[in-house]
Amino acid sequence: MSEAVNLAEKFATFSDHWAPRLVASYNGNDVRVVKVEGEFVWHTHDDTDDFFLVIDGVLDIELRDRTVTLGPGELYVVPRGVEHRPVARHGEVRMINIEPGGTHNLGEGSPQRPVVAA
Repeated sequence: MSEAVNLAEKFATFSDHWAPRLVASYNGNDVRVVKVEGEFVWHTHDDTDDFFLVIDGVLDIELRDRTVTLGPGELYVVPRGVEHRPVARHGEVRMINIEPGGTHNLGEGSPQRPVVAA
């Protein structure tokens, strides 16, 4: 990277939800910014953990046995193979996901959406 990444500027480049944007890569991992609102589908990632870091808003990560609620500055890692569903019940949430490069960003059994650069 030749320049610092300004997250506010990256978030300002798009308005669609559940469509991650690639902002950096390191050691084979992709750092993605994403805006979410409403419910997503139940899904799993069989080969990788799922990293969520909330920048703005409140995100519920529903697991089959409990719900983990994240506010700004909080993160949670869903272990590989654990079925989960992210939900933004109270308006838009801006967050960062970090996953191995090339990871199907929506989990097994969910609709494929390409990850594009912000």
